[in-house]
Amino acid sequence: MKWRNFVAFIVFTVAAFNCSYGQKVVSIPAYTAYAIPTEESNDDGKSSLFKEKAGIQNWSDTKQQIQFYFSIRNTGKLNLSLLLKNDFAGNKLTASFAGKKFTCIVPQSKNFKQVTIGTVEIKEPGFYALILSAPVKKGKTIAAIKSLELSDTATKDMHFNVKPRKNAASVHLMYPLDDSMKVVSFYNEITVPKDADILHSYYMACGFARGYFGIQVNSPTERRVIFSVWDAGNEAVDRNKVSDDNKVQLMGKGEDVFADGFGNEGTGGHSHWVYNWKAGQTYKFLVTAATDSASNTTSYAGYFFIPEKQQWKLIACFKAPKDGKPLRKLYSFVENFDGSNGQLFRKANFGNQWIRRENGDWKEITESKFSYDATGKAGDRIDYGGGTEDTTFYLWNGGFKSTTTKFGDVYNRTANNSKPVIDFYKNADSLIEAVKEREQILNAIASGKIDTTGSSNGVFYKILKEGDGAAVTVNDTLVINYKGQLLNGFVFDQTKDNPATFPLKRLIKGWQIGLPFCKQGGKIRIIIPSALAYSIRNLAVIPPNNVLIFDIEVLAIKPGK
Repeated sequence: MKWRNFVAFIVFTVAAFNCSYGQKVVSIPAYTAYAIPTEESNDDGKSSLFKEKAGIQNWSDTKQQIQFYFSIRNTGKLNLSLLLKNDFAGNKLTASFAGKKFTCIVPQSKNFKQVTIGTVEIKEPGFYALILSAPVKKGKTIAAIKSLELSDTATKDMHFNVKPRKNAASVHLMYPLDDSMKVVSFYNEITVPKDADILHSYYMACGFARGYFGIQVNSPTERRVIFSVWDAGNEAVDRNKVSDDNKVQLMGKGEDVFADGFGNEGTGGHSHWVYNWKAGQTYKFLVTAATDSASNTTSYAGYFFIPEKQQWKLIACFKAPKDGKPLRKLYSFVENFDGSNGQLFRKANFGNQWIRRENGDWKEITESKFSYDATGKAGDRIDYGGGTEDTTFYLWNGGFKSTTTKFGDVYNRTANNSKPVIDFYKNADSLIEAVKEREQILNAIASGKIDTTGSSNGVFYKILKEGDGAAVTVNDTLVINYKGQLLNGFVFDQTKDNPATFPLKRLIKGWQIGLPFCKQGGKIRIIIPSALAYSIRNLAVIPPNNVLIFDIEVLAIKPGK
C-alpha cells in the first residue's frame, strides 16, 4: 500500500469510529449498499435510489431488498442499528443477519433517528450481509436510510467499501513474454462457468499493449464479442480531440459487426458482434499483429471461433499508427464494468494459451501472474482471486468471498500440448463475402476500371501479352516480374530490379488458377477474390477480405515433376 493510500485509510478508520456509550461504532454509509433487484437507472445513468450525501432515498418497491456487505475479522458481539426516517408512519423492516431475523419500526420523522436492529454473536471471521426487506408499505416510500451502525468487539479491524461506485475489483492474468520473441499471434480460450455469466461483466481473453478482445454480458438480452484497439497519443476521453495521424483505422470487419470509435478510458477503434454466447461453453480467440516498418504501423486483427459453425469469424482489423511492433504485454482479465451489481460472483477459466512467433513456430504459455486494478490496490474491494484448475488458469471477483490471493502471485498450469489449428479459408462469412466481391469485380469491369479476357473458377484474367513458350502448369517453378494492387489502386507489392522465383504450388490458389492461361514470355492480369487469396487473414499491407489484382510477366519456366 502506497503511503498516501495508507494515510487515507487511517483517516477513514478514525472517522468511522465514534464514541457512543463507551462503545466504538462503525458507520457504514447507506450509499454503499446494493438494491436487489438492481434499480433502473435514470436517463443520465445516475441512481435515483442511492445518494452519496443523503444515503438511500425513494425506496418504494416492496419486492426490492437492500443489502449491506462487510468483512468481520474478529469474533465477539456485534450490535446492529440503522439511521432511519420516513415521511409516513407505520412501516416495518425485516432484517436478516447471520441466520437470524429481526424487525424494526421506521420512525416518522424529518430527521434521521437511530433504530436498534439487534445483537448477534460472531463466532467466525468472514464476509457478512445484512438484508433488509419491507413486506408491506404504507405511504409513498418505505424508508430513507442514512447508514448502518455497528458496535462492540466484533467491529475491530472490520472492512467495507466506502466508495459510491460498487463494482468489484478488476482482476488480471499477466503472461510473461520476452519482447525479443517477436510474437505475431496470441491464442486463448475462455470458459465462463454456469451461473458466473453475470450482467455487466467483461471476460477478456486476448489483451495486448494496444487493445483487448473478449466476451461481454452487455444487457439482460444482449451479449457481445468485443475487439478494440487504442489510438496513439494521450487523450483519455474525447476522440474528437485526437489528431488523424494518431487515430487507428478500420481496415476490415466481419459481416454484421458494428465498428466505431470509443472514448472515456482512452480512445480508439471499437468493434463488437452481437452473439448469444453461453456459460459452460469454451470459446476460442485469436489476435494477430502484422507490422509495417515503412509506415511505422501495426495491423491488429481479432478472430472469434464460432463453435456452432466450427468456423472462424473476423471481428475487425485495425491499423494502429506510431507502432510498428509485434504483440507485447499479453494479459487476460475479468471486469465488472458497472457499479450496480458488484455483490455478484464472476469467474472465468482461461486455458490453452499459445503464441506464434514471426518464424511461424507456436509456443504454449503455462505461466501467469495475478494483479488487480485501482479498486483492489486502494483496498476498496478485497473479494477477488485466481489460480489454476486442471489445465486452465482462473480469475474471479465479487460475491464478497474471502481470499488468500495476493497481488503478484504466480501460477503455473499443466500444459495440454494442443496447438491451435487455424483455417481462415473456411470462415463464417465466406459465402457472403464471395457474393459481395464478385459484385465488386463485375462493377469494376462494367465501369471500365478493369478489363478481362475471361474467367475460371472465380478468377478473372486478362492476357496482356501473348507468350511464345510453353504454357504454365501448376507443378512449375516460375521466374516472374509482378505487381500486386487492391481494387482502389493501392500497390502493396511488386518486383523491381530483381525477378522473383516461386514454385506455383506454394502460392495462393488464385495464382494457381489464373497463371496456366499464360505462356512463357507472356504477361497476364489476374483478378482474385479474397477466398482464393488471403481470405480474412491480416497482412500489414493487404486488409482482410480484399480483391487482389496482379500483373504477372512469366520470364522463365522450370518444369516440375
